[in-house]
Amino acid sequence: MSADFRGALEAVDRIVNRESDADEILRQVVSLLHDRFEHYSWLGVYLVEGDDLVLGPWKGPEATEHVRIPIGQGICGAAAASGRTEIVDDVNADERYLACFVSTRSEIVVPISYEGRVVGEIDIDSDAPAAFDRRDSEFLERVATLIGPYCLVAWDTGGVAWADA
Repeated sequence: MSADFRGALEAVDRIVNRESDADEILRQVVSLLHDRFEHYSWLGVYLVEGDDLVLGPWKGPEATEHVRIPIGQGICGAAAASGRTEIVDDVNADERYLACFVSTRSEIVVPISYEGRVVGEIDIDSDAPAAFDRRDSEFLERVATLIGPYCLVAWDTGGVAWADA
């Protein structure tokens, strides 16, 4: 793992160990990841609610219209259904892609599991084609493990006003 990823993982670990409010943990992690990696153009955490993914905290140049995605639909829904990370080098070549931003060229979606079930996911768009690789995947899967318990708690406590993140 590169020094950049190691440093970011240590920062996420500090957030998780310093904060007690689940909503605040997710907000800070989203902000940290977005700001730390230039190729992360838009970043959001979706939380599972019944058969849907519901957008939680996010950071990017603008809001997405996809605030609720049925599990199984789009790249996000596919990752939630399978429990496996999805990396798409060219979103325009993937028929599952739910277009959000004209500038988006590639995407990575990492499921967040807790106690054996998918409770959310990290969704990242990039304005660069083929921006994500195995290193991003391994790093983000470790982040997902750290924040998994807080996704469940954040949802259970309401997660209000995330649209203002």
